[in-house]
Amino acid sequence: MHYEICVEWDAEAGVWYIEDSNVPGLVGEAPTLEAMMSLLRVRVPEMLAENGCPADDEIPLRVLTTTHLAQLRQVA
Repeated sequence: MHYEICVEWDAEAGVWYIEDSNVPGLVGEAPTLEAMMSLLRVRVPEMLAENGCPADDEIPLRVLTTTHLAQLRQVA
């Protein structure tokens, strides 16, 4: 078992958002990828606990995104 979260960029809104996930009830957006990772550190365990899902620290968490080189250059 692993949890997978797809994060996408909304250029119009200027935020990264959770586009899809198999973590029940997980939603969120953040202005940077770093902020998104901080959000996930808090929200994933909360949502797993709230939904009675296994939340062992050894369960793999896969975060996927599609970006362009220009977006990565803006982060630096």
